[in-house]
Amino acid sequence: MIRLFDTHRIRPIRELDGLWDVKIGNIGSFKLPVPSVWEQHPQLLSHRGKGTYIRKLYLKNDGNIRLEFKGVSHTAEVYFDGERIAHHYNAFTPFSAIVKNVKAGEHELMVEVDNTFGEHSALHTPNDYYTYGGITRPVSVEEIPDTWIKSIRFTPYLKDGVWCAGIKVCAGNLSDSAQTVTIKLGLTGKSFERDVCIDASSEAVISFDEVFEDALAWSDKAPNLYYLNAMLSVNGIETDDLIERVGFRTIGIRDTKIYLNGEPVRMKGFNRHEDYATDGCAVTLQHMVQDMDLMQDMNANAVRTCHYPNDERFLDLCDERGMLVWEENHARGFGLEQMQNPNFERQCEDCIREMIENHYNHPSIVIWGILNECASETEDGRRMYKKQYDQIRSMDKTRPATSATCRHFTDICLDLPDIVSFNMYTKWYEDDDIKERSDREIDWIRESGGDNKPIIVSELGAAAIYGFRDKSMCKWSEEYQAQLISDSLDVYMTDERISGVFIWQLADCRVTPEGGWFASRARCRNNKGIVDEYRRPKLAYDAIKEAFYKYYT
Repeated sequence: MIRLFDTHRIRPIRELDGLWDVKIGNIGSFKLPVPSVWEQHPQLLSHRGKGTYIRKLYLKNDGNIRLEFKGVSHTAEVYFDGERIAHHYNAFTPFSAIVKNVKAGEHELMVEVDNTFGEHSALHTPNDYYTYGGITRPVSVEEIPDTWIKSIRFTPYLKDGVWCAGIKVCAGNLSDSAQTVTIKLGLTGKSFERDVCIDASSEAVISFDEVFEDALAWSDKAPNLYYLNAMLSVNGIETDDLIERVGFRTIGIRDTKIYLNGEPVRMKGFNRHEDYATDGCAVTLQHMVQDMDLMQDMNANAVRTCHYPNDERFLDLCDERGMLVWEENHARGFGLEQMQNPNFERQCEDCIREMIENHYNHPSIVIWGILNECASETEDGRRMYKKQYDQIRSMDKTRPATSATCRHFTDICLDLPDIVSFNMYTKWYEDDDIKERSDREIDWIRESGGDNKPIIVSELGAAAIYGFRDKSMCKWSEEYQAQLISDSLDVYMTDERISGVFIWQLADCRVTPEGGWFASRARCRNNKGIVDEYRRPKLAYDAIKEAFYKYYT
């Protein structure tokens, strides 16, 4: 399943899930499912290297095809009938390739996959989560005509208390001559259309600005969604379409508060890695739903996609369930030397662009994030932070942006974000009083560029090994984790200066054994999950459920 709803009614689309032939270096040949991680196979449990995925593809008709890959970890070289058609880096953003004038019949699709570390991979490094290998998200093939709809961009806004929207449709022309087409849109029972001439081998953007009197607002409490149907016609004949699912909502910042549809909102949620014991990062829809059920059972209303863009099916689920999303680009815990990798800035720029272009229409996404715990205490780091904030604002002026810092009392970038976010593990890494430490942090934020900005506690928590009980409150016990988090929430969630709290983390996740992470991560896992890697609840589960119900309800 590519999305949780049908994106086309006219354009033929086929998912390419199933068993692919895979060759892994000198290890051997396998039949592996797509999507999945190759670490699921008993001979590949910790394979870091390259693999070649091959499958036959039968096409019934002559014409153009568009191949879309939702995620390959972490580098892909794609070949169609032996010809290279795409290169892509980053496991967490989608990419596509168009092949023109393909003949009907059988063809070969080959994807060379690489999950190695090195200078070529500035963002995927030994880290506090695992870089899996494989085609980890769905793949599809579409048959597209010469003139086709590439994308839709939906921007809702309120005018005199009535919902309106700016809509931009990007249409492409693959032919060698200019083509005149009609673009027709349908939304909330209204329809409107416009003719446009698209030059040969180019694209055109058609803009609409319409009023939708009957639209209901989307919010965390009432997640109203609508289908936006775009149809392309040539000489009165419908030849292509694209369907997006949208919501009418605004998000804004005013007087140190975050506002959803003009009403102040406070976030209570979890940091969530895409990692499941038996799935790796290729989390199944079943397990995505399970994660959502667990978070909402604990009375959460928000989730942070640490530390990369998420599978769009999970974002669809957030849209449906009214879960507020902080989605961020892929960069976590880098010192200045790592940020000065010659590929770092370009790969960050690509990730941000692909994240926003592909996920812009999700009403659940209310915050864009960048550069978790990176070198924000340095001048060159500040230059890179500013560059990324500028890129986000050039692409999306409707959502605030933030970055989670752990550079306490040394960060020189607090004037750059719209929201100041800090990661705080009081009573785990340091033994200060929770309230006194929080007050010092907030006073410093106010004096260091963050005055008059909302504040979020972006991480808090403690590690606990599932099943380890100790009434003496020993660290790593479930009792200690539950008490520490409960005490922390009593402080943070009663402080009117704080607009949101995100617990680290929903579930235990695998970490890389390379580098030094294993030394402080028992079982080669980050054990700060409220549930373990199989989603078995720890004692902290009920403590959080009670606190989240008590506060912000």
